[in-house]
Amino acid sequence: MEHTLDATNKPLGRVASAAAVLLRGKNTPDFLRHLKPKNRVRIINAGQLTFSGNKRAAKTYLRHSGYPGGQRTETLDELIAKKGVTEALRRAIYGMLPDNKLRAIMMKNLIITE
Repeated sequence: MEHTLDATNKPLGRVASAAAVLLRGKNTPDFLRHLKPKNRVRIINAGQLTFSGNKRAAKTYLRHSGYPGGQRTETLDELIAKKGVTEALRRAIYGMLPDNKLRAIMMKNLIITE
């Protein structure tokens, strides 16, 4: 089953949470948490997302190389400049999905277009 979400003038978190619920398959009557969901989600107009307040400058993404002093930070503004709004939306949805073996499968069912 394919679902289409329009991101025009909607906040990042609202679109991400709606997509996460649909990707997980919790909207279907035959939902089982251990089975691979069959839902596909297409998000259109991702370039027209809105960001509330000071979020572009204040929101940070952390990663660590595993070595001492290897922690790197990146703001939302830097991420958008480097990889676009689609990557910010993809990371938001990724964080809202459960951390298990099905997360990668669910993320493959996500299509984002600007």
